[in-house]
Amino acid sequence: MHSFNSEWLFTMPRILLAEDDNDMRRFLAKALENAGHEVISFDNGRSAYERLQEEPFSLLLTDIVMPEMDGIELARRATQLDPDLKVMFITGFAAVALNPESDAPKDAKVLSKPFHLKDLVQEVDRMLAA
Repeated sequence: MHSFNSEWLFTMPRILLAEDDNDMRRFLAKALENAGHEVISFDNGRSAYERLQEEPFSLLLTDIVMPEMDGIELARRATQLDPDLKVMFITGFAAVALNPESDAPKDAKVLSKPFHLKDLVQEVDRMLAA
């Protein structure tokens, strides 16, 4: 396992955002940054996963349907890397994430599109506070 510098424990929670829709990604990142979160965003799961291997994050916010590596695969690998990582899926296909056969992390939260930004921010805050 990695040994991370203890300083990061005292910084604001960092959110890793993976969303292949450019407008949606910018929109979500801006809303979360306005709410006081640090957001690092990627347009695909593979790049997001590579970044996760380099440094810790508090929350993974990911679309489910993406090219290269989908959100469920990303979340599965990410939580293997860091079991404490919280996961939230954003999707237009809620049934996909909720399918018991999927390898999605058991306590992952699912937010179905369309949703209000305030709902997203509230859910994120709630998950980070837990």
